[in-house]
Amino acid sequence: GMSSEVKFPVPWGHVAAKAWGPPQGHPVLCLHGWLDNANTFDRLIPLLPAGGSGWLGRLCAVRQGCVTHVLCLSGHRYVAMDFSGHGLSSHRPAGSLYHFMDYVSEVLRVAAGEQLKGPPKGMFAQGFCFLYPEMVDKLILLESIGFLLAPEDIEEWLNSKRMMIDNLLSLEVKQQPPKARSPEAALQRLLEANTHLTAQSGEVLLQRGATVTPTG
Repeated sequence: GMSSEVKFPVPWGHVAAKAWGPPQGHPVLCLHGWLDNANTFDRLIPLLPAGGSGWLGRLCAVRQGCVTHVLCLSGHRYVAMDFSGHGLSSHRPAGSLYHFMDYVSEVLRVAAGEQLKGPPKGMFAQGFCFLYPEMVDKLILLESIGFLLAPEDIEEWLNSKRMMIDNLLSLEVKQQPPKARSPEAALQRLLEANTHLTAQSGEVLLQRGATVTPTG
């Protein structure tokens, strides 16, 4: 059938996507290859199952070329997203790097927007599946060598990368306007968060690290 355009808001603009099927259908999240875009799937989607219980349960990741694709082939809702800087998605600010871990967080943002199974907690789908296995049933790779990581590094990598992404998205949700404090209170707060600092060092840092409000 015909596709519709979808946009997911992000701090730097939006992530664009094409969707096939009703919103209530089982989700199929498709991630294109490096320097490609969502149109990568225009000829593939019509060949995929359009309904029924299917043979996959939740999310499934597919990688084509240099970037992975996360799919759930169990139902009706296919969403092919453009990664930032690709297709119709917003570019990241000038001077920013396009790191593969940033792509993981983009997949999480889209998954949350589509209300896919699993909490918002992909890049390359292997990394997404590796970090968030509770959201994935199967991984399908097309033209990919797979995700390479030394066995002795797995646990540390998983813990650090997942914590980094979770903390980033959590901070965005909890973001609040800066609090105004007196110079004394600001110094106390700085010293509490940085116990290695002396009061004199804290005062030096606050001279350039704090802004005077209109009310003083």
